[in-house]
Amino acid sequence: MRDDPRDPRLPTSPGFWRSPLRGPWFTSVLGLVLLVGITVLFVTGLVSYAAYNPDLSPVNDKTPDKGILGFYLFAWPTNPHWLYRLNQGVHVTLGITLIPVLLAKLWSVVPRLFALPPARSLTHALERISLLLLVGGGLFEFVTGVLNVQLDYVFPGSFYPLHFYGAWVFFAAFVAHALLKMPTALRNLRRLREEKNDLVSPRPAEPTVSRRGALWFVGGGALLLFVTTVGQNFGGPLRRTALLAPHGGGDPGSGPNGFQINKTAGYAGIVAAETREDAWRLVVTGRTGTVRLRRDELLRLPLHSAALPIACVEGWSTSDQWWRGVRLRDLAALVGYDDGNLPDVFVESLQRHGAFRRAALRANQVADPRSLLALYVNGEELSPDHGYPARIIVPAAPGVLNTKWVARMTFGDL
Repeated sequence: MRDDPRDPRLPTSPGFWRSPLRGPWFTSVLGLVLLVGITVLFVTGLVSYAAYNPDLSPVNDKTPDKGILGFYLFAWPTNPHWLYRLNQGVHVTLGITLIPVLLAKLWSVVPRLFALPPARSLTHALERISLLLLVGGGLFEFVTGVLNVQLDYVFPGSFYPLHFYGAWVFFAAFVAHALLKMPTALRNLRRLREEKNDLVSPRPAEPTVSRRGALWFVGGGALLLFVTTVGQNFGGPLRRTALLAPHGGGDPGSGPNGFQINKTAGYAGIVAAETREDAWRLVVTGRTGTVRLRRDELLRLPLHSAALPIACVEGWSTSDQWWRGVRLRDLAALVGYDDGNLPDVFVESLQRHGAFRRAALRANQVADPRSLLALYVNGEELSPDHGYPARIIVPAAPGVLNTKWVARMTFGDL
């Protein structure tokens, strides 16, 4: 009868799944690769979240209800200046590279999702629950991550809380599943002859490829994704290999301002009338009051240079660009702060919409001599899309904290 769960025409029957590739050895190899890879993904994801300094200001915190999940947060450093670039490059590139491994792992254990009865014991019930959370959480995290990298925000709500809370659910299920299955996985890898279990088909079809061949196929797919993604973290010819990345290909445009951006001045609602020299003023507020500076007045202040990249949460980054402008700590000095008591700063943009039109920076970021209110890049005035008339550039900070089209800076404890 078709209602019989043992009917080989139904997915609840072991006989329905006929691939000869499925088995404990194949699943164990994939599982151990994911054990290492997903652990690195989780740690780099947490580090990426810490880089926003979410406990500094509500403006920086896109997950305000995190509670104890923010137990590890720390003040984000400015050294080395490529720290966020490296962390986020590893996080995004590794995540994309692991997609074939994840899909192969899910394929290898899919019979267990349909197995009856749902629970044969308490241990089996815990394993099934962890497996369901693992599959659902894994698909959710990888899909939202890929959509964010492609700047395709089709999911409901903000990417930040969705990905953050989803990561904790997924990793909790991942740890529980790993603890339950690790002894078996190691035992399967050590054995020369594979023991039978519920993943081995009772009536396997004729093999068309060996299990090692299948692993080579999965590894080849992962390598292809790596090669077509990793280049977005570099400048020069290697960037042209990043065919799957929105900031792959050659540098956009030419000249000193010819490097990657996420949002143009037009997208941000910036109009030329408000950035003209006779209209724009930088408002700086602090302990001793407020000063308003025209761009030509900023240019009369001591100017300094720094070679720094821009690195974004989507995993792309520029090579080091040569920025020139006024140090943030020199602007703080204009409103009553000396080098011994530099404060945090709250930066506001002319941008009218978007999650990071305002951002907060810590005192250690203000104090770093490479942290600038940049007026020039690579020897030329900033272009409108790169933040003219002035933008923030801070070593090791996520790109969104390097505010463009700066209008106001408020120094003080946040």
